Amino acid sequence: MQLSSDVLFSIASFPVTNTVITTLITDVVIVALVLVVGRAVSLRPKGTQNAVEAVVGYFREITESIAGEERASYIYPWVVSFFLFIVISNLLAQFPGFESIKFHTLASDSHGVPLFRAATSDLNLTLALAVVSVTATHCLSIRYTSLKSYIARFITFKLFPAFLFLGILEFTNEFAKFVSFSFRLFGNIYAGEKVMATMYNLCPFGLPVPFIALELMVAVVQAMVFALLTMTFMHIMTDKSH
Repeated sequence: MQLSSDVLFSIASFPVTNTVITTLITDVVIVALVLVVGRAVSLRPKGTQNAVEAVVGYFREITESIAGEERASYIYPWVVSFFLFIVISNLLAQFPGFESIKFHTLASDSHGVPLFRAATSDLNLTLALAVVSVTATHCLSIRYTSLKSYIARFITFKLFPAFLFLGILEFTNEFAKFVSFSFRLFGNIYAGEKVMATMYNLCPFGLPVPFIALELMVAVVQAMVFALLTMTFMHIMTDKSH
C-alpha cells in the first residue's frame, strides 16, 4: 500500500480517491445511525440506543469532571463528534476484504487499485480534522473568555519580556497541535494497514487474527486519544483563570 491514496476518477477536475469514498461511506453510516436512534428513542433504551447513550454519557461525564458542568455543554458535542467519525472510519477498514475490491483506472495496472481504504490513513483527512479541532478550540476560547483575554494568552507586555517570550512559545505550541493531531492518527492507522497487508500476504488464514484484534483496539484508542486531546485543549483555552 502506497503512502498517498489512489485517485479513482475525477469530477470537474476534483480527484476522487479511495479514501474519499470511504469518508463518504462513514458519513452515510453516521447519518443512518442518527436516524435509527432518533426514531427509536424510548424511556427504556435497548440495543443501538443503549450503545449510543453509553458513548455520549461517558464523554459527557468525563468532560464535566474536567471542565465543569457549564463548559461541558459546549465542549462535549465536539468531542463526541470527533470520536464517532474517527472510530467508525477506523472500524470500517477492519471488515474482511475491505481493500480486496479493486477499481480499474487508466493509470493502474491490470490488477487495479483498491476501491476502499481507511480514510484516516490519508494525511489530508487527518490534517483536516486537526484544523477543525484547533480552529473550533480558538473560536470557543474567544467566545467564552472574551477577545481581550484570548489575545492576552499570546501577546502581553506585563513583566516584559518574560511573558512576551512565553506568549511566543504558546503561539508556537498552537501550530504544533496541527502536526501532533494529524501525524499521530495518520501514522498509527497507516502503519496498521501496512502490517495487516503484510500478514495477509504471508498467510491469509489464521495468522492475521491476533493482528485484527490489535487493530480493532488501535482503532478505538486512536479515536479516544483524538477526542480527549480535543477536550483537554478546549478546557485549557476556555479557562478564564489562566
